[in-house]
Amino acid sequence: MRLEGKVVLITGASSGIGRADAYLFAREGARIAVADINDTGAEETTSVISANGGEAHFWHADVTKAAEVSDLVTSVVNRFGKIDVVINNAGIPQKLLPVEDTDEALWDEVHDVNLRSVFLVSKYVVPVMKDAGGGVIINMATVNALRPHGFHCAVSSAKSSVIALTKALAVELAPSNIRVNCISPWTIDTPAFRDSLTKEQQQVWIGEIPLGRIGKPEDVASAALYLASDEASWVTGVNLPVDGGYAV
Repeated sequence: MRLEGKVVLITGASSGIGRADAYLFAREGARIAVADINDTGAEETTSVISANGGEAHFWHADVTKAAEVSDLVTSVVNRFGKIDVVINNAGIPQKLLPVEDTDEALWDEVHDVNLRSVFLVSKYVVPVMKDAGGGVIINMATVNALRPHGFHCAVSSAKSSVIALTKALAVELAPSNIRVNCISPWTIDTPAFRDSLTKEQQQVWIGEIPLGRIGKPEDVASAALYLASDEASWVTGVNLPVDGGYAV
């Protein structure tokens, strides 16, 4: 019960890594605020947590829109009284495309969901954490920002900026006892991974992993749990690859 009494806001918790975070954090005693635009998936996440004795509530929120993020943070605080931990997990993948075939609409969408959302959620939750005397922000990047695979220019640039934003906020917010860290997964068995690559492309990527297997959402959730817990009380500004050794 490493998170007993904590309130954790997780964006993009309707499936994949966000859902695994929600399940694990609930088992560790946290109350979970789920934010997503996928109502069906998010409601399933909260229902499973409740059925297993945990406490969770879902808010439909588009975290690329400032007004909706502001309302989300206010609503979570009104219901749970505080926000101790935020996991900025909301994100979208990009199919393999050469730069000349990457149109502006795709570029903007990828940056809005993968980067702008991190900024907005952090912007509105930081005052809540400051008033409470501290907190934890965990952002989700990708190893593709550290070792670009090619044909992913939009995602690579957005997630590289997430890492830079993480480090900037870690320095800025340390005096307020707010720790800000980042996780960079690679080749995780999620709907986004399966939908964005062909079967052949998936096998090529898995074959490049030194540990020889595809990652599980639970592998990333376990790393997030460490960063969220008091065991990481002296850890901030870190980008932690969870990638089976790919970025070595």
